[in-house]
Amino acid sequence: MRRCRNKLLALLISLFSILPATAAELKFTAIPDQDTARLQQRFDKIATYLSAKLNVPVIYMPVKSYAASVEAFKNNQVQLAWFGGLSGVEARQAVPGSRAIAQGAEDEHFVTYFIANTETGLKPGKDFPDRIAGKTFTFGSKGSTSGRLMPEYYIRRHFNKSPRDVFKRVGFSGDHSKTIELVQAGSYQVGAVNFKVWETEMKEGKIDPKKVTVIWQTPEYPDYNWTIRGDLDQIYGQGFVEKAQKALVDMKDPDLLASFPRAAFIPADNTMYQPLLDVGTDIGILQK
Repeated sequence: MRRCRNKLLALLISLFSILPATAAELKFTAIPDQDTARLQQRFDKIATYLSAKLNVPVIYMPVKSYAASVEAFKNNQVQLAWFGGLSGVEARQAVPGSRAIAQGAEDEHFVTYFIANTETGLKPGKDFPDRIAGKTFTFGSKGSTSGRLMPEYYIRRHFNKSPRDVFKRVGFSGDHSKTIELVQAGSYQVGAVNFKVWETEMKEGKIDPKKVTVIWQTPEYPDYNWTIRGDLDQIYGQGFVEKAQKALVDMKDPDLLASFPRAAFIPADNTMYQPLLDVGTDIGILQK
């Protein structure tokens, strides 16, 4: 009997010794805007960096969709996330007190590229491309700022119609890399893509300019952001949210920054994303 009690006591001590470490884990995710295997490589390195800076175990949790990233944040499965502009607004609406704390230096002045298969004969220009009407068109993810929200806004504003009334066929590729692939292959004649993904894949030689080209870019808008739950000071101690912001803004390693890719991170706050809330409300994607 005594031996059983000792074993039970040892088990309980072992269990309680594990619990604090598990509770202290900080999990983060990122919208799957590119190939998921590539994202895992990118963000595991970020987790290692943040673990050292914040002095808590940080773990990257991959998700399969933009909507899943918001849901994970809403359900407290993750406490920090690298969101797009739209998904960040959705997440902060769902979790009162959550804050945008950082954005890429480029995210103040983000743009969407409209791209076209060269066989369409569509040419680059400064004005909105009227001749895309009647073509086949693919957005990226339904929850993407650069791949859906902003291009749909400009399509609706220009034609005064929904995309399905403008184009012969409308699709959602799921991510920016896939959008480029589909338009380059001619599966869709025109598409909308994140300019950073386009530039990265151009540098990597994945884009054949003889087959696909940029025909127009949108005006600038705010986009990607790091968003954090507002209750983390209560869990990790007063000032933790500011500490997390500082860790992101102080990230200088070119290899880590290339994971996004961004030149640097700068402080952000919720007010910067009011234009996206206004646009999302205007076209019926969001509610105020």
